Amino acid sequence: QVQLVESGGGLVQAGGSLRLSCAASGRTFSSYAMGWFRQAPEKEREFVAAISWNGGSTYYADSVKGRFTISRDNAKNTVYLEMNSLKPEDTAVYYCATRYRYSNFDTGGMAYWGKGTQVTVSS
Repeated sequence: QVQLVESGGGLVQAGGSLRLSCAASGRTFSSYAMGWFRQAPEKEREFVAAISWNGGSTYYADSVKGRFTISRDNAKNTVYLEMNSLKPEDTAVYYCATRYRYSNFDTGGMAYWGKGTQVTVSS
């Protein structure tokens, strides 16, 4: 059974940092693109960041560019999201997702989703 399990969420003050992790199990995702989405209360789910299968390419939503960094460790079947300079508007449930194709990752069509981890940024 394929599973993506996120961790690392929590409550942090504005300007603080958090590091999210997403551990994949059930198969090897080293040939898959991986990424993060988020959903704030009463808002649609939105793309945050994506990384290619080997970590050689990344891209970000404009709202997080320069503050968030996505990375992966294929030996551990894990993808990370380092979040710095957090703002109250970053408050959301953050979801890990994966699919084979990297290009246009932000458009969806994911093969697998995690159940999410809550990030709350206080002002």
